[in-house]
Amino acid sequence: MAAETQADIQTIKTQSGQTLEVHTHLFINNEFVAGHGPLIETINPTTEEVICKVHSATEEDVNAAVEAAYASYKNVWSKVTPADRGILINKLADLMERDQDELAALEAIDNGKAFSVARDDDIAGCIGCYRYFAGWADKIHGKVIDTSPDQLVYTRHEALGVVGAIIPWNYPLMMAAWKFAPALAAGNSIVMKTSELTPLSAYKFAALVKEAGFPAGVVNIITGYGHITGSALASHRRVSKMAFTGSTVTGRRIMESSSSSNLKKLQLELGGKSAQIVCADADLKNAAKHAAAGIFNNHGQSCNAGSRIFVQESVAKEFIDLFTEQAKAIVVGCPFKDETNQGPQVSKGQFDKIMNYIKIGQEEGATLHFGGERVGDKGYFITPTVFTNCKNDMTIMREEIFGPVVAIGTFTDVEEAIELANDNEYGLAAGVYTSNHSTAIKVSNALLAGSVWVNCYDLFNNSVPFGGYKQSGFGKELGKYALLEYTQVKSVITLVDF
Repeated sequence: MAAETQADIQTIKTQSGQTLEVHTHLFINNEFVAGHGPLIETINPTTEEVICKVHSATEEDVNAAVEAAYASYKNVWSKVTPADRGILINKLADLMERDQDELAALEAIDNGKAFSVARDDDIAGCIGCYRYFAGWADKIHGKVIDTSPDQLVYTRHEALGVVGAIIPWNYPLMMAAWKFAPALAAGNSIVMKTSELTPLSAYKFAALVKEAGFPAGVVNIITGYGHITGSALASHRRVSKMAFTGSTVTGRRIMESSSSSNLKKLQLELGGKSAQIVCADADLKNAAKHAAAGIFNNHGQSCNAGSRIFVQESVAKEFIDLFTEQAKAIVVGCPFKDETNQGPQVSKGQFDKIMNYIKIGQEEGATLHFGGERVGDKGYFITPTVFTNCKNDMTIMREEIFGPVVAIGTFTDVEEAIELANDNEYGLAAGVYTSNHSTAIKVSNALLAGSVWVNCYDLFNNSVPFGGYKQSGFGKELGKYALLEYTQVKSVITLVDF
């Protein structure tokens, strides 16, 4: 049993006065059930107050979830037609659209992101993702291979079985959608662990899964600490694949768990320290606008955040002035106020980490050009922060800060810019700003990154794959490429006369 008793559904209020009901138990086999681990306090990062306590999963609970997923896959879900899978996924998207405001409010109070951003970007993006992959459900085809007149040879793209997923706190429902949608479309069942920091919107989503009519056990959602719950899921022998978004350090541990258990398939979207290159011939106003969005979106708490900016020397001052105007225009405050662009960082731990990096940047000789301060005396608010005169060997240029902090350096020519951008262990994304098409193509092709934006940044589409190079991980999310991550190919060779 849990450390202390607790009713499953609790009533909470947002800062705007909205009343919400939240589930606090694990979702296993289409039921909300008590976990056997300690209760976990989820904190409102705006007020620093406890929102509620949620149950956590032990190894016993993880096993129950995986066994439910396996039984459902084997006995029920694998027998549902692809077209019917698509209908269910679309129905789930309909329910999310109906409850879009409630889902966004849960993300705002639990994560700290602006309500309008959560509703219009994150939840709307989730709905689009489910609709996109619902359309793929009955279009996952193998092929006939003409090898010989006396043989019938064909391939089948088959589901993996039980997929395990671990999602981060920065985009709770979005990162879940990027895994759930293709996994379900391909015919897998799934067990997902939420972040212990932001579990509330995922449990509202779980209730919608049941309402949509998914068979029991197809979707299971649990919460817990990584070293307990995550470790048990990653090492479970019934799990055929792990999909993980989070730190490179944890990604390595998941690889170790895979190798020591059943060599399960892995898909890892890990850390980033993405570079943005601003050439002298770029539209500098456009570059400043998109480059600022590239780092300050979601309070800088994005794996693909363009947190390193390299500007050609001849336009550095002009660009920095324009960029700083963008930073100054960001309104930091309560997520439920209409004018807010940036809410608090997700937790005190994250707040302290970011403030320490700001201190390190100053100690190592970077110029604190703007920001770098706490906003108010309550809540984990930090001003958008701009460092200039940054060298590529500085800590703030090398390590992922995961906050609203950008480090700006300069370059002389495009070849140097490419070298500087590639001189990092990460390779998740990059950006280039130029009015020269040849330069755009040359730089884009030379950058060691999984996604490159030209004259823009942080633009996503459900049909476009996303994933990293180097220590930013491997495997692709979104698009047709994502379906390859959730299927396995079988070749069937048959003699015609037998």
